Amino acid sequence: MATGLREGMADIARQGLLQTQEATLETRNKKNNLYIGIPKEISFQENRIALTPLSVALLVNNGHRVVLESGAGIAANFSDTEYAEQGAKIAYNKKEVFDADILVKIAPPMLEEIEMMHKGQTLISSLQTGTLKQDYLKALMHKKINALCFENLRDEGNTLSVVRAMSEIVGSTSILIAAEYLSNVTGGKGLMLGGFTGVPPTEIVILGAGTVGEYAARTALSLGAEVKVFDSSIYRLRRLQNNLGSRVFTSVMQPIVLNKAITTCDVVIGAIRATHGRSPCIVMEETVARMKPHSVVIDVSIDQGGCFETSEVTNHANPVFRKYDVIHYCVPNIASRVPRTASYALTNIFAPILLDIGELGGLMNMVWNNPGIREALYIYQGNCTNKDLADMFNLPFKDLELLVVSNQ
Repeated sequence: MATGLREGMADIARQGLLQTQEATLETRNKKNNLYIGIPKEISFQENRIALTPLSVALLVNNGHRVVLESGAGIAANFSDTEYAEQGAKIAYNKKEVFDADILVKIAPPMLEEIEMMHKGQTLISSLQTGTLKQDYLKALMHKKINALCFENLRDEGNTLSVVRAMSEIVGSTSILIAAEYLSNVTGGKGLMLGGFTGVPPTEIVILGAGTVGEYAARTALSLGAEVKVFDSSIYRLRRLQNNLGSRVFTSVMQPIVLNKAITTCDVVIGAIRATHGRSPCIVMEETVARMKPHSVVIDVSIDQGGCFETSEVTNHANPVFRKYDVIHYCVPNIASRVPRTASYALTNIFAPILLDIGELGGLMNMVWNNPGIREALYIYQGNCTNKDLADMFNLPFKDLELLVVSNQ
């Protein structure tokens, strides 16, 4: 009798132990094997690619599948062979790429590309709010896409990681472009950017003390140029001084001081960013007209309308024009001028995100574990979850947290 009782108690204990283990297993995140598609960019002069071959190898070694449209990496000098050797499948039919569960692009997809997307797909791309149309958002919502805008991705330090990386590249590259157009070869005044013993240094004025301005100043100083930085914010000017670790001429936007500096300098870099809408027009036409002949204007803010009254959008094929004998460089997508470098910077951000999505068991687990990703999600299951976009286009706004709770 006692033996039977003990056996009964042991059986109950075993059942309890099994129940506890089952409950624990149910709450654990199960790793997902992702199916990632990388289409070829069809946006005008977009030369970057989101993932490099080595990042593809990392994803494949972690059990994920990657399909790449043939020729997608050519503009950044990555061949199909390099991707295939690292485990990517090369697709010659665009539709095959768009069958993937996660699409990773640089430019937002065109309407004809959205047509090829399937219900419930995840899209990681830029949003480019300056040129955004309501038709684009409605097309994604109709397909019930989960869309992440990489301009809004934030890292652990609450920094806009992609914007920061591209701004660093653009800031440094803008000075190298200035050096090119000061050269005699391109019709410039024949100056070497910088300076050396016995020769006065090149004078460079930078408008804006953000990341672009900081890296432009850093590069110009390293070449020996004389740099003046203008901004409306004392805080940004002080931060720039501290980050550079050296004292440079800084000033708030005093019109008399600013106009004098611009009319006597050799290069002006316009790097004023707007929080919302168009960038402010800081330099009037009459000021440009008084600049020295063959001076160079580089308007980095042209993608937001430009901060020079004389600016007009140009492209990589025809990057400059002259007005009042001043060379104007107004290409919106400067990072595509150095697409391989830019692609390396982007893949350092995207590859860890994709690995985390897989490790955490899906997009939504990743979103809830990472506030920096959550902020970038602007469409979830066909609902607009970004209030600014909803207000901009008069679309119904759905709170992401409420949507997730209602779907559980």
